[in-house]
Amino acid sequence: MSTPNPQLDRPNPPLDREAKRRLAVIRHVEEVTGNVAQTCRYFGISRQAYYIWYRRYQAEGIEGLRTRSKRPRTSPNATHVEVVGKIIYLRQHYHFGPEKIAMYLKRYHDMTISKSGVWRILKRLDMGRLPASQRYKRHDKRWKRYEKQLPGHRVQIDVKFIEPLAGATTGRRGGRNKYYQFTAIDDCTRLRVLRIYPQLNQKTAIQFLDYVLQRLPFQVEVIQTDNGAEFQSAFHWHVLDKGISHTYIKPRTPRLLWLRQPIKPISPQTGSPSCARCESSAARSPGRRIIPPKHLERATADALEEILERPNPTRRMRTYPRVVKRQRHNSFRVKKTTDNGVRHQGKPEAYVFSPVA
Repeated sequence: MSTPNPQLDRPNPPLDREAKRRLAVIRHVEEVTGNVAQTCRYFGISRQAYYIWYRRYQAEGIEGLRTRSKRPRTSPNATHVEVVGKIIYLRQHYHFGPEKIAMYLKRYHDMTISKSGVWRILKRLDMGRLPASQRYKRHDKRWKRYEKQLPGHRVQIDVKFIEPLAGATTGRRGGRNKYYQFTAIDDCTRLRVLRIYPQLNQKTAIQFLDYVLQRLPFQVEVIQTDNGAEFQSAFHWHVLDKGISHTYIKPRTPRLLWLRQPIKPISPQTGSPSCARCESSAARSPGRRIIPPKHLERATADALEEILERPNPTRRMRTYPRVVKRQRHNSFRVKKTTDNGVRHQGKPEAYVFSPVA
């Protein structure tokens, strides 16, 4: 007994419009006129085209009347498969456009291809348009992060839910216990204070605020939070009682907070994030270092001293004559080119005037 072939048993797709027209021409000759020339004149086709369709119909049946691909059998000038693979890789991983892909292949792989050729390949592979999250944005339209000049000018506070590990103990209702990590970051020094609480309410938010004010070595002027329920009236008035301003971010704009980042799971035994992996990644990453708790105050003082001693940026020298408008009439006069802003480069001087006795 022969095994069934799924490809042969699969039903054929319906005929397209052109195949139905060719079948109608052949049946018109067989059933209506019986004359090929008269049928061809009636349908407005040549007899050569009719006999091509008729030979295919005799050899393959109705399937021979389907529209066939007009692609050439050999394409000696087609783009190499290796080049197409690199184009796909650069598009998927780096989101480059056609012009940048062509430049990258020419510079680093010595492969010459035009940007229009890259565009045609991307369009053929349905990769011609990137998602909205991956498209290029101008610098003036990108998100601007908060960055203040003085320590304590603005401190951001946010809370994130931490999922315990799989082997954690069960809670009162059979599920795993929930933990909430409160985080505070200073916009100038980037000092971060973290603490984990088993509950999320205004009481824990107030406790965390007192802990932050105790740990930070400078005075806080403004506290910035989102519009969560844990930062409402009781928390707001507690901040004002401390002599600190409290501001909310614009609703539905979590990007305005630095703290919107994924948090690692915590261990049910210690109640804190796993430190081995974090310390190793922080040690490998440039510009970051781990400060022991006993040296934290000294390191903070050194960072503040470095920030406060930063000189003000020098004024750019004027390379063109300065135009000054006169008061009495609308004519303009050009000042001498010797005014190069030299008076702004010296150190500021303070004068103290004593009252005349």
